[in-house]
Amino acid sequence: MILGNVWLHLHPPKMRRHAVRVKFTWCMGGITFLLFLVLTITGVVLMFYYRPTGEYAYIDMKYLMHDVPFGAVVRNMHRWGAHAMVITVMLHMFRVFMTGSYKPPREFNWIVGVLLITFTLLLSFTGYLLPWDQLAIWAITVASNMARATPLLGQAGPFAEQLGIGSRYDAATVMLGGTIVAPATLLRFYILHCLVVPIAAALLMILHFWRIRKDGGISGPL
Repeated sequence: MILGNVWLHLHPPKMRRHAVRVKFTWCMGGITFLLFLVLTITGVVLMFYYRPTGEYAYIDMKYLMHDVPFGAVVRNMHRWGAHAMVITVMLHMFRVFMTGSYKPPREFNWIVGVLLITFTLLLSFTGYLLPWDQLAIWAITVASNMARATPLLGQAGPFAEQLGIGSRYDAATVMLGGTIVAPATLLRFYILHCLVVPIAAALLMILHFWRIRKDGGISGPL
C-alpha cells in the first residue's frame, strides 16, 4: 500500500521496460502541460496588477495593457495560451480515444483525463469574466441563463417544480453569487480561476502522470 501511494512515491518504484521507451505521439499531453506552466507564470504576473472588484477590474486591465511595460505581451500570452490549451487538451483526448488508450489497464487514467479537460474548460470559462468588459459580462449572463434552465439544478429547468428548486438556490444563483452578474460574481470567478480550479487541476495532473508510468508508459499510436 505504501509503495503504491502517489503522494509517497510520485515516481513509481517499478515500471515496465517499454514504459521508458521514446515513442512517436502527437505530444499534445506534453504541450498541454507546458501551456499550463506558461499560464501559471503569466497568471501570477497578472495578479500583481489586477484587483477583482467592480470598481477597478476594467481599469486595471486597461492599465496593464497600455502602461505596464510588457503588460500587453504577458496578457496576450495568458489569453492565447488559454485558447491553445483548450485545443491541445481536446486533441490529446482525441488521440487517446482513437488509439484505444481508455481501455484496461488505463481506464482509471481516462477518467482522470476527462476530469482534467473539464477543469481546463472551467479555467477558460471563469477567466472569461475577469476583463470585466461588456463582452465578458454579457457572455456570463447568457451562460447563467443556460444554467438556470439546467435539468434538476435550475429553477427553469425540467423537474424544478417537483424538486422545489427556487431562484434562491438554483445553479445560476450559486454561479453568480446573486441573481445578476455583479461584483460578487467577479470575486467568485476570480477565486475559482486563480485558486480552486488550478490547484485541483495540478493535483489531478500529478495523479495523471503517475498513472501513465504505472500503467506502462505513454500509449499508442497502435
